[in-house]
Amino acid sequence: MLSATLNAGLHGYGIGAKIRALRLKKKMGLVELGRHTGLSPAMLSKIERGRLFPTLPTLLRIALVFSVGLEFFFAGAREKPLVAVVRKSERVTLPDKPGARQVAYRFESLDYPATERKFNSYHAEFLPATADPLRPHAHPGVEFIYALAGTLCVQVDGEEHALGAGDSMYFDASRPHAYRRQGARACRAIVVTSGP
Repeated sequence: MLSATLNAGLHGYGIGAKIRALRLKKKMGLVELGRHTGLSPAMLSKIERGRLFPTLPTLLRIALVFSVGLEFFFAGAREKPLVAVVRKSERVTLPDKPGARQVAYRFESLDYPATERKFNSYHAEFLPATADPLRPHAHPGVEFIYALAGTLCVQVDGEEHALGAGDSMYFDASRPHAYRRQGARACRAIVVTSGP
């Protein structure tokens, strides 16, 4: 018996529907497919309706009849457009120093459920400046910042750039960079990073 999570995950591949589509395209009945695979028509019917998930050897038997590889059943899931919705209440928050009492900013991931994403996007909130010095960091790829509110100072390679609401900035993220809020007003931005 499969757990609900495994069941939902396997249903997402639509293996049964793909087998049925291949069979109908070849104008083949369940009995004929059964003869070619050595599987009973009842079992094939359950697989097609998603009531039963085939083992890999069973799926390979079916795949060979239709001259497709196993990847057809799994890569085909990528044919559906990737859609990932993140509700405001479900955002995952990433502080700059996990577990620390004083943090300079919080990043909320706007796209964490999207698999194989080409970039990462965040809603960032910059907190009042602390007495601690800026802690530059670097990572592969590039970074884009769009200031939403307040004044954000972005330091890249030791040079500081002040961004007001509506300003944007693009830079090589492999260079040491750091952020700080300037002034008392709330400071927020959208930050997009590329690379791993």
